[in-house]
Amino acid sequence: MSTRTTGPLGIAVIGAGYWGPNLVRNFGASPDWNLELVCDLDLERARRVAGPHVEVTDSVERVLDDPRIDAVAIATPARTHHGLALQALSAGKHVLVEKPLADSVSRGRTMVDLADAQGLVLMTDHTYCYTPAVQKMRELVGSGELGQVHFVDSVRINLGLVQPDIDVLWDLAPHDLAILDFVLPGGLPTTGIGATGADPIGAGRACVGHLTLPLPDDGLAHVHVNWLSPTKIRQMVIGGSRRTLVWDDLNPQQRLSIYDRGVDLARTSVAGADRAASSVSYRLGDTWSPALPEREALGSMVGEFAAAIHEGRPALTDGRSGLRVLEVLEAASQRLVARPETSYDAAVPAGPPPVPRQGGAATSEPVMEGVR
Repeated sequence: MSTRTTGPLGIAVIGAGYWGPNLVRNFGASPDWNLELVCDLDLERARRVAGPHVEVTDSVERVLDDPRIDAVAIATPARTHHGLALQALSAGKHVLVEKPLADSVSRGRTMVDLADAQGLVLMTDHTYCYTPAVQKMRELVGSGELGQVHFVDSVRINLGLVQPDIDVLWDLAPHDLAILDFVLPGGLPTTGIGATGADPIGAGRACVGHLTLPLPDDGLAHVHVNWLSPTKIRQMVIGGSRRTLVWDDLNPQQRLSIYDRGVDLARTSVAGADRAASSVSYRLGDTWSPALPEREALGSMVGEFAAAIHEGRPALTDGRSGLRVLEVLEAASQRLVARPETSYDAAVPAGPPPVPRQGGAATSEPVMEGVR
């Protein structure tokens, strides 16, 4: 187990496919890390990703036996996350896992429990949470700038690739769920989940999906995901009792807007009657956009991983945050299975639900099972 408290930490990246190169680039550029190894079954691909000065291997055991390695970053298919993470944690290595944390809640919980027992950092790579816009959203909500959160409306739609093994909720909704878990003061609610899906093109799985999540004081969060839209939208609206925040991820000139507008409802007693009258007023104040720094989210993420290890604390997006996202997705899958009128229910497995790929795009990572 790493006991290093100062200086750069040694890191190995396992998986050089879709997401691995992004991790290799950021760990390699970070002053907090020494990139020691890249591990992949395809050694030629590993060499292309690692560059001339970083060692490559196709053996996970070689990584875990290396005393230079304080931590590993796992960027392989989600079905392999559980096994690889348990191996690494058992070997005393801190672990970063690309999302989703695992392919089921039970496996994710095993990972979290082992990290706790070993006194190690288990972190989920919820990359959006390290963007300047989402970190500002967390700050505004947490400071009370918006007041009590009444509603969240999140839309993530595009003309997307219909995945062969997962529905649209597992493919796209993890992004928005991770953001909500990061931004909302109480984290992501994992009970009272509602889910609706539709398969109008006969793909055998939901291509349009809606999630609803309860918020305190009768608030409601709604997440809409869609593979069939010819327009691409990435927006989240967080409405509070004082102000409303709008995040438009596709508008680089004004990603965040704050609206000092809303509805005020005052209740007064009506003379001579056992009822109350409501007086509705509308606030029409200013709109402003906070200045945001320009920095790469993954650079901030790898810095947070190192800081959590050095300081002996959970990471901002720790294993439990990844577990909460899994709990919502599993609950949504169970809601869809419970609706016999849904035409694609037969395609939804009764056991652990199928898992998405990073960013909703097809990956080419090898399965690390059977690696020497």
